Amino acid sequence: MHDRRKKREGVVVSARAPKTVVVQVTRLVEQPLYGKRLKRRTRFMAHDEQGRCAEGDRVVIIESRPLSRHKRWRVSRVLAKADA
Repeated sequence: MHDRRKKREGVVVSARAPKTVVVQVTRLVEQPLYGKRLKRRTRFMAHDEQGRCAEGDRVVIIESRPLSRHKRWRVSRVLAKADA
């Protein structure tokens, strides 16, 4: 069965709230006329049930049902821990 949920990879920029992390996802887009590549950053609030994420961690987040006013994503897995 194919999973239709969206996945994004990003860096945790805030882990201050309990069970919530803010993940910044960076993507490259091409400027339509001149073709220059530009960085576009989006911040997602994601649910971290175990509280295992810290600032600087690289994580994969997965789309989920609305968990609060701003949270619509869950932390799927931690790819790399931040250097302390």
